[in-house]
Amino acid sequence: MTKRKPSLSVQSDLSDLFHEQLKSQNKRGFPIEKALITVIKQMRATGLRPRTINDYELHVRHFIKVTDIQHVEEISADHIYEWLSSMNVSNQTKLTRLKCLKAFLSRCKDNGWIGRNFWRNVKIKVDNPVKEGVTDKEINLLLHLLDLSKFVELRDATAILLMYQTGIRVGTLKDLETKHINLQSRLLRIDGKLIKNHESIYLPFNDVLFRLLETLIEQNKLIKMEHGVNNDLLFITTNGGKIASGMTHNNIMKRLNKYSKEFGLKNINAHAIRRGFAKNLLKKGANIALISKALGHSDIAVTSRYLHLDKEEVAESLREYL
Repeated sequence: MTKRKPSLSVQSDLSDLFHEQLKSQNKRGFPIEKALITVIKQMRATGLRPRTINDYELHVRHFIKVTDIQHVEEISADHIYEWLSSMNVSNQTKLTRLKCLKAFLSRCKDNGWIGRNFWRNVKIKVDNPVKEGVTDKEINLLLHLLDLSKFVELRDATAILLMYQTGIRVGTLKDLETKHINLQSRLLRIDGKLIKNHESIYLPFNDVLFRLLETLIEQNKLIKMEHGVNNDLLFITTNGGKIASGMTHNNIMKRLNKYSKEFGLKNINAHAIRRGFAKNLLKKGANIALISKALGHSDIAVTSRYLHLDKEEVAESLREYL
């Protein structure tokens, strides 16, 4: 007797089973959680840094929690003000978080989930303090205090002077390799993949930094040979490994903080050193377009804010044209 095979065809008509549910969902709008997941994927695809993406996700999720918004189309300016009012932080911190939310909403608009960019009119008034750049005097004092006969302090001195003479970010140091240094031409040649705006750049350095780099490279070889490490990294630990893990655990940043406290130098930090590089160029007559290129900024407007001058500096600069 032949066994009857079970039927693989469903006889009942289920075509309308989810129709009403889908129709109801479309009326409510696009789910904000789904929007956030999609935007995060788009950010990763465009190469945004993990830390930046984490900030976006953190602040948007906090907005969702405070306002209890379920769908993107429900968001209004009132909801944004409600969210800002819930924070017990400074206006500067609120402004930073608001920028993250506005960037998220802009991507939602680009994706067609929001029709009008109402958030443009939501603003927070903040008096931005003038951020100082490190001076030649502070850099020279720090370098004088370091013991260059010790590997770690030689490495730190080289990193500090490299940042001050080229303006590279402290986060870029961890990925620099010996191949990026052209000692003969006195040039730092950085691949686009190491730069935030993905454009390669050549940056010159002087003879003092040449001597430090030459010595550091030789010491690196000895350390790597001793520990059996095979890499081309320019800045390494005493064991020959990377100076940083992730975005925040950077040995150079920690050492800068240590030197600042130990020697009483308030301006010794990565941002002040980079800002000092930019202000030096400005004082020596470099135009803003050249400074922007050297800093690796994709927008001159960013450079303009970066070079924020106090009233006394503006007055002295204008005096030259009288």
